Amino acid sequence: MIESSIKSLDLLALSRCPHCNVAHPHLARVYGPVSSISVNGQISRWWNLYKCDSCGGMVIAASEHKEGKVNEMYPKAVVVNESIPEPANTYLNQAIESLHAPAGAVMLSAIAVDSMLKIKGFKAGSLKQRIDEAATNHLITSEMAAWVHDVRLDANEQRHADENVSLPNDVDAKKSVSFALALAEFLFVLPARVERERKPQSQK
Repeated sequence: MIESSIKSLDLLALSRCPHCNVAHPHLARVYGPVSSISVNGQISRWWNLYKCDSCGGMVIAASEHKEGKVNEMYPKAVVVNESIPEPANTYLNQAIESLHAPAGAVMLSAIAVDSMLKIKGFKAGSLKQRIDEAATNHLITSEMAAWVHDVRLDANEQRHADENVSLPNDVDAKKSVSFALALAEFLFVLPARVERERKPQSQK
């Protein structure tokens, strides 16, 4: 269920913008409603296009009525899978919520990655050492380790306020968050899904 609704023909109610993740965005309708016709000639969905006042991102939403609960939305909001354990789950959520503040999102992504490695048992030394150890022990590939190091270095630059390094932008933030989510998918979400699917039907 998508936790949103069309408050009127002019406004879409969301807890966060799926583009910039600003809380309680003002999403004003710029086009619609447009009806979708099913095979039997009945109207099946009403579409509206909305624009976020904070970032300018566009959201298209559909409901079964001109006003009411949204049952389809593009793009969809990013949701952290419940299979990802704490505290990594919370750090990932905070990184997503900080996308409108890129430096914060980059640092929280690195903290989430560090937390995931610790959950997997790699706790000794620095983050750099834990990344290398995880690769040596084949928890992650060498290519993934190189990407993790990129996230780590980006976060270090912000943490130390290096005057020779420019502040991260929206693209940098989305890249860091995207990788942290991908790593979480690889380490926790996919294994949990495999375990569920391999269970006998009687245990599901």
